[in-house]
Amino acid sequence: MKLELGKIKIDDIQFSEKTYVENHVLYVNKEEVEKLVLEDDKLVSCKLDIAKPGESTRITPVKDVIEPRVKVSGGEIFPGVTGKVSPAVGEGRTHALEGCCVVTVGRIVGFQEGVIDMSGVAADYCPFSKTVNLCVVIEPQEGLETHVYERAGRLAGLKVAAYLGETARNLEPDVLEVYETKPLFEQAAMYPDLPKVGYIHMLQSQGLLHDTYYYGVDAKQIVPTFMYPTEIMDGAIISGNCVAPCDKVTTFHHLHNPVIEDCYKHHGKDINFMGVILTNENVFLADKERHSDMVAKLAEYMGLDGVLITEEGYGNPDTDLMMNCKKVERKGVKVVLITDEFPGKDGKSQSLADVCEEATALASCGQGNMTLQFPVMKKIIGTMDYIEDQIGGWAGCVNPDGSFEAEIQIIIASTIANGYNCLAARGY
Repeated sequence: MKLELGKIKIDDIQFSEKTYVENHVLYVNKEEVEKLVLEDDKLVSCKLDIAKPGESTRITPVKDVIEPRVKVSGGEIFPGVTGKVSPAVGEGRTHALEGCCVVTVGRIVGFQEGVIDMSGVAADYCPFSKTVNLCVVIEPQEGLETHVYERAGRLAGLKVAAYLGETARNLEPDVLEVYETKPLFEQAAMYPDLPKVGYIHMLQSQGLLHDTYYYGVDAKQIVPTFMYPTEIMDGAIISGNCVAPCDKVTTFHHLHNPVIEDCYKHHGKDINFMGVILTNENVFLADKERHSDMVAKLAEYMGLDGVLITEEGYGNPDTDLMMNCKKVERKGVKVVLITDEFPGKDGKSQSLADVCEEATALASCGQGNMTLQFPVMKKIIGTMDYIEDQIGGWAGCVNPDGSFEAEIQIIIASTIANGYNCLAARGY
């Protein structure tokens, strides 16, 4: 598959009488977007707001973050969800509005939704403090079941992102990048002297609002499979989960998976990037055993020399991570793990819930238990009502003036376990 990704740089968002892009500014018709969101009768209110880097603004509870995009050719964006499921994405041409995001916000669905600060000490831990964000603040019907509310919020964000992405369809990109992965045997023959490297991508799929979607299918229903990397870069996977905010792989992060992007940078130079083995994270032991067996079998079948493995979340998924590591290594394939750590506030607890002797190489994305003082913000987009209930907060952590203390895991993507963050840890 060959994907052309055109990037249109956005420096600002402003409300206007019509929606368009001009001189790196995204102009948005507020009324049209709110009307689009409220087509879903499960939502009774929608308000738009804009959050810009450096402002004294806090956004919470954050549900998802999406980069506006449009498929110019080769399928439709977010296939199986807002776009047609066929043809598959990952090839043709896609245009993206780079530097801006759609952020869905609203009354809490699950306690695992987090915070984005646009300035102050917490901003250093979040990539979305550097983007210009169109915040879609939604209010559900009273008494709406949580899964129904989550779906309504998820679709609202994706529809807005697709609507805004249409402004880029006929624009000339500032940058045009080309990515290509050929069929397996052809790809292996291209660089016979380079190590064949793959990426094992673990999706959150443990139920109870821990959902991720593959071409519109809940990942709980899939077995391990092969994907072209460009499919993931092009909207084939979207987020629908409420995991610890620091670990939350938003839809933005699937579009911008740093492992895939870095593997492409090294492709043809010091590695032969063969593709992605997609798997999920299971609840029951039998499913963990079955799926890790299949992952190892695929790694062997593809003739890989090495793999990188990432997980989403922590605790229970650490067992899936270690099973994949152990069984792939035993097939003769070298493994490097990428994950974050949770050693407790004092740093004395075990960092991962599970380990195996084959786990000899690990890149750490930092630890989520470190506490931080969050200052008062002049503007709140959403509500502060749930800070004490969100992961990272605790009863009594909010001060009367609106400042609070919390673990950095309350910050969206602060220690995200695929490396799209600014933290690391070094072992001695």
